[in-house]
Order: sequence, then structure tokens, then C-alpha cells
Amino acid sequence: MAQPSRHAPDGAAAAWRSRFVSLFDRAPVALAISDAYGLILGANPAFASAWQLQPGKLEGRRLLDILTPTNERQLQRLDEALRSRRRSRYPVEVTWRAGGTARHGRVTVEPVSDPLDDIPRLLVSLTEETGQATPDLPPQDPANGLSPQEARILPLVAAGASGSAIAREVGLTVDGVNYHVTRLCRRLDVPNRPALIARAYVLGLLDPAAWPPRAAPAGSERP
Repeated sequence: MAQPSRHAPDGAAAAWRSRFVSLFDRAPVALAISDAYGLILGANPAFASAWQLQPGKLEGRRLLDILTPTNERQLQRLDEALRSRRRSRYPVEVTWRAGGTARHGRVTVEPVSDPLDDIPRLLVSLTEETGQATPDLPPQDPANGLSPQEARILPLVAAGASGSAIAREVGLTVDGVNYHVTRLCRRLDVPNRPALIARAYVLGLLDPAAWPPRAAPAGSERP
């Protein structure tokens, strides 16, 4: 008779997993589970309610698509921890929007191991700071300049540099570069890098007369 796979759950493991799922769904704390790249594998009702959604509507989405970190250093610490496989809890200040309201809070990310899976998962808890909510914020003006880091990254993206080449140039990790590019795409309301470059030129964020590409001088007028 063939030996059972070490990954196959026995009766006790299956029972404990069932209990965990039940507790996860009923927990009053806003919890989600993602893979190591931030893809949401499951969210409990308390977590989904922060977006006024049902839990299933968040599965398959990325955490950085629904949450905007506001402290880059915290994000870098988390990235470094995941790369070195450190086990601890990492807080990250975030904002998000729900029902026309800008919300502010903190996610705590904790890498956890699954005995049935060699790949670590992320347990993400969300705490909203209710005093920070601002109703009906107007959308940010996408042409309202670039941060110093964005002014370094965007021209390199326009020049066709790879994520790893940009990371070496600006002293970030590849994930850090992707975070800035994703945030720029969200600000400029575009779906990908080619559209980001085109929109940046239209808005005057990149100098149309320069090659290699460079950021337009601060305060320059759009054509």
C-alpha cells in the first residue's frame, strides 16, 4: 500500500482546519489571508466590510490594489522581512476609499507557515482609525507634480528600463519600484506602464523635448 503524502491532512488536521475557518469567519477583527505577493486568498466579513463588500468580492485581488501604504519605510521593512523569511509582525499605515469616503488605518502583516504547504502565507489584520476618515474627498490632481522618488522612477520607466534596473538605479527593491509604479498608475487612472508613460507626457509630468526621458521641471505648464 502506498504511503500517504506528508501533505495529505489526517482527520485531526482536517478538523482543526475546519475550526480555524469557522473562527476566521466569525472573528470581529478584520482579517485576510494572502500569498507572499499580496494576492488575497480569503477575507472574513469584518475585513470586507471596510469596503462595504462581501468577502468573496475581495478574493483574487491584490492588497496594493485596495490599500495605499502611506509610510514607505514600513513597506520596505516588510519587503526585507519577506525576502529574508523573518517571522514577526509588521505594521504598515494605509489609506483606502469606501463609499466615497477616504479612510485611514493600519494593517499588521504577519508571515505564517502552513504545515500542509511549504509556501508561507500572510495573515493581515486591519484596524481603522475612525477619527481620520474624511468624507467625500475630491480626487487628487494627477498633474500635481511628482514626489522626488517618482521623479526618478517615472523617466526610467519611460526609457524602457526593467524593474530590476530601476531598482538598482534608485536604491530600492523591485517590489518597492512596483509599489511606486502601481501608485502612479492609480493616480493617473491608467491600467499599465505604456498608458502611464503616455498619460504622463500628456499631463506634462515628463519633458516632451528630452531624451533620455526626464521629469518636467516643477511648476511647468501642460501644453
